[in-house]
Amino acid sequence: MVKKWVVWLVVAVVIIGGGVWFFKKGNAQTAVTQVPTASVQRGKLEVKVSGSGTVQPVTSEDVKATANKLIDEVLVTEGESVKKGQELITFTDGSDPITAPVAGTVTSIGVLAGERVTVGQVVAHITNYNDLQVTVQVDELDVPKVKIGQTASLKVNAFPDTVYTGKVTAIANEGTVSNGVSTFDVTVHIDKPTNLKVGMTAEASILVESKNNVLYVPVEAVHTVNGQKFVLVATDSASNSRMVKRQIVQTGIHNEDYVEITEGLTEGEVVQLPKIEVTNTNNGQMRFGGMMGGMRRFNNSNSGNGNRTINRGE
Repeated sequence: MVKKWVVWLVVAVVIIGGGVWFFKKGNAQTAVTQVPTASVQRGKLEVKVSGSGTVQPVTSEDVKATANKLIDEVLVTEGESVKKGQELITFTDGSDPITAPVAGTVTSIGVLAGERVTVGQVVAHITNYNDLQVTVQVDELDVPKVKIGQTASLKVNAFPDTVYTGKVTAIANEGTVSNGVSTFDVTVHIDKPTNLKVGMTAEASILVESKNNVLYVPVEAVHTVNGQKFVLVATDSASNSRMVKRQIVQTGIHNEDYVEITEGLTEGEVVQLPKIEVTNTNNGQMRFGGMMGGMRRFNNSNSGNGNRTINRGE
């Protein structure tokens, strides 16, 4: 009985040990570091500032009585389009009538013939639905770049395939603080608001700077150490293996994706981007590692090691 118990114990140990070895083998991983590159390009570089908001009428105005008088006749109805200066209400004493202060659609009438109005009483409301604008919230770091008259492109959620255009007409002097972040209202007048309705949500992309025929690289190609900017230029050695050298550069304008290179590089040169660590498992799956460094926004500095990893749905 003792020998049989010992035999079964040995068998169990072998099975468990083999299972653990198989499990570890089945989950073996191989880490591979990939080094992406990009060529120095020449072309047009644009810097844009964006913000979201809602479509609003440029003109939406109350019509008020200027004297205490008895109404003789109300000449318009709700929903009717009127021109500026058109008569809206007449009085029994034959005095000057109330006229439309602006052109638009009469959205409400608050009085009837035979009623008496008082000074300052709202008798109607007019909204111009053919003259629309969008007021968007712009981050405090971006609003100094925005100027009156700058052009903007607008994407309205209700019409995703249509791009509207407009111009900046107003910039708020005071911001609104929410969760420690300050934003400023920037108003963009819409050039042709075809099919748009008041209250629709939209995002405006305001062109704040543009340069033609400039050299540029992806922002992540530029590293900063002690205030000095540099890139890693890829070169081919005599043994046909790719080498890199540190090249000091001067930069100009930049957006979220690209930065202008004013000195240090020539068109067509190849620069190294932050490294990507890719993990291969023996079951055929590929996993990308987490961030190891580098920079995304150009105004942030990094350690200069030129490394990064990307999370892609782990």
